[in-house]
Amino acid sequence: MNKFLNQLFDWCYPLLRKWGLHDTIASYLSLFINITILCFISYIIFLVFRFILVQLMEIIARKTKTKFDDLLISNKTTKYISHLIPLLFINKSVPIILNNYVYWESIFGKLVGIYIVLLILWIIRTIFNAFRDYLKHILAYSDKPIDSFIQVIMIVLWMIGITVIISEIFEIKPNTLFTTLGAVSAIVILIFRDTILGFVASVQVSLNDMVRIGDWITFDKFGADGDVIEINLATVKVRNFDNTTTTIPTYSMISDSFRNWRGMLNSDGRRIKRHLLVKAKSIRFLRESELEQLKKIQIISSYIDTRQKEIEKYNTQNNIDKSLAINGRNLTNFGLFRKYITEYLNHYPSLNKDMILICRQLQPTAHGIPLEIYTFTKDKRFENYEYIMADIFDHIFASITYFDLEIFEMPTENSASEQKMSEI
Repeated sequence: MNKFLNQLFDWCYPLLRKWGLHDTIASYLSLFINITILCFISYIIFLVFRFILVQLMEIIARKTKTKFDDLLISNKTTKYISHLIPLLFINKSVPIILNNYVYWESIFGKLVGIYIVLLILWIIRTIFNAFRDYLKHILAYSDKPIDSFIQVIMIVLWMIGITVIISEIFEIKPNTLFTTLGAVSAIVILIFRDTILGFVASVQVSLNDMVRIGDWITFDKFGADGDVIEINLATVKVRNFDNTTTTIPTYSMISDSFRNWRGMLNSDGRRIKRHLLVKAKSIRFLRESELEQLKKIQIISSYIDTRQKEIEKYNTQNNIDKSLAINGRNLTNFGLFRKYITEYLNHYPSLNKDMILICRQLQPTAHGIPLEIYTFTKDKRFENYEYIMADIFDHIFASITYFDLEIFEMPTENSASEQKMSEI
């Protein structure tokens, strides 16, 4: 290999001297020509090996059943490997081209060596990423913290890589470097504690994809509720919806709990989860005359007919004494109102019917019976979401009186005086 490289780069200078050029001019011109040849050959090597590796990997991916090779392609492993091969050629060629330029040979040799180390680490990272994606498709490993294991391995590899780079730059033996770092590590950790914590946090936030620029997050501890506009080593900046800016320490993103709304924005709907309180004393059985009147409500008319027949059949078969409404089976105004709201929501055009849609009764409280609406809107934009939710509850508040139900309200002076007047 060295013999071939010597023949490739040593022909120019003697030829230029033979043509009568001055030694200095011949030396610099020879250097320029050799660098041009090196760049050209390196580029050709890159193109050839990229074509070969990409085509070979695609052929292997088509012929094999495993998804691992497909994941290697999607993670661009072959692309980075094709960069490595011409770099190795350059690393071998630099000492020969810059043989008479010791200072520049040292600098360029170190730069190429550093680039090779970084590229090898990046290739290893893409392989681990492909391995991670592959394991996530296997049911036995789908719930395992694979990301954490790979992160630990990569941290160790990056530490080794940085050690090699420092050794290359300062020409220090790795053993000596480790000894020196061990002696000053306690002082370094004490002085740069916040910086180290911020660095670790920023790495974890990035690798775990916890927060991205543009995400809507809510962080109650710091009063943040808005979009992330900047993520750096020490802080995360959030522009709140009132256009103020909150600065959050990066380490808090992994040490404290916050809410990221990205999942909601990427989903098929935004949740409505709100309840109203119905007075318990207003809940009662419905009379036949009232049911006939409620049949005029179109969306529950067929439901009332069906339920009446079922209840009548049951009560007849079991000889139920209906002189008291409590006997046997009956329809209540509250139960029928829940059915009405459910049907109303099913007919409401702005709700996602493929997601959960229920009207449910919650645990009774001292203020009444909570009736909760749990559904999802198709439109996730803030202003439209609020309009849809308000429109639904406007209808509920207006329709509840048709079922002779009352909404709980705290008593006021006016309501107390009105009650006294009614008693008089």
